Amino acid sequence: MPKLSIITINYNNIDGLKRTVESVLNQSWRDFEYIIIDGGSTDGSDAYIESQSGNIDFWISETDKGVYNAMNKGIVKATGEYLLFLNSGDHFFNNEVLKQNYKYLGLRDIIYFNLQVSGENREFVKKYPNELSFSYFMKSTLPHPATFINASLFDKVGLYDESLRFVSDWKFFIESICKFNSSYIWIDTVLTKFYLDGLSSDFKNHDTISCEVESVLKSNFQAFILDSNELIELNELRKILSRIRNSRKIKILIKLGILKEF
Repeated sequence: MPKLSIITINYNNIDGLKRTVESVLNQSWRDFEYIIIDGGSTDGSDAYIESQSGNIDFWISETDKGVYNAMNKGIVKATGEYLLFLNSGDHFFNNEVLKQNYKYLGLRDIIYFNLQVSGENREFVKKYPNELSFSYFMKSTLPHPATFINASLFDKVGLYDESLRFVSDWKFFIESICKFNSSYIWIDTVLTKFYLDGLSSDFKNHDTISCEVESVLKSNFQAFILDSNELIELNELRKILSRIRNSRKIKILIKLGILKEF
């Protein structure tokens, strides 16, 4: 069975880190490698990680250049055939999920699950589509805390783009699926719980996120964008025609012979 590497990155989030580490170490299926990359935290995270070092295969605490630089450090150190990024604060849905789902390792390049999402005033299960397309990635992405990624994809697609602050994981997924035609499968069960308190969830970052997305699309998928925009316009026209066709007044005019059916 392919080996799994679980990678946790952390920076000054000791409470979230404890939640994540306990979740990983409490799994009933333990045939995985565990890696923690800490960005030189000053809140005691390094001391906590050291206290758990007997259960961690590799850890480091040093200044880094941001989230994706830390994730790339984890990729370089990982020896597993599949990688899962479970960053500090996020955790497995329960202690049995890896035991129940490790059997899917090896099925496809990308194996993604549903995500339990927790916000300040709401909690819900984010379900993902069975079929992925360019139009899907125009408005969404896959959940890195609930996705097994074949490590070989990072050789084919490349490491996470460290020039991007917020959307490098989205860029990796859209390129993997739409550019490199990577195989994938959706497993309709919840794997992990994600908290809406990260950088990408902060509303003040949305303008930067939009600019980064636009830059990636223009650089890599300009022709796709043109086709996608035409399809969106066509679909909108179809919706308008459908509403007109189904309106009561139009039906009466057609019935009276004033209008021909269209």
